[in-house]
Amino acid sequence: MDMGQLGSILPLILLVVVFYFLLIRPQRKRQQEAVKMQNSLAPGARVMTTTGLFGTVVAVDNEDVILEIAPGVETRWVKAAIGRVVTQSDAAGSDDEPSAQETGLGEEGKKESEATVERNGDQDSSTKQS
Repeated sequence: MDMGQLGSILPLILLVVVFYFLLIRPQRKRQQEAVKMQNSLAPGARVMTTTGLFGTVVAVDNEDVILEIAPGVETRWVKAAIGRVVTQSDAAGSDDEPSAQETGLGEEGKKESEATVERNGDQDSSTKQS
């Protein structure tokens, strides 16, 4: 094997190595973390499914999880459908109305937007009829 052949194969080998470290390895690590989280589910845990449904774990079977999504309403999901466990700090930050910090408004901007709503009579200017 001479240097010409090695020079033409080296970029291909380098591409495979970069591909492994940038794509394959991190994806495998995320999958392992997801499986570990799904296997550690216990009754009482507040979770969010991959489709965005929030619920509380009532029971865990082999590969199934029973979630209570409303008082008295229970549904059965496979463990793989559980996207993440919702912590108390996540639940506190998920109000219907974003905070002033999340929208980038300070106290002055918040007061200004409230004044605009009062002036418009609680109607969005895009839906106001003339």
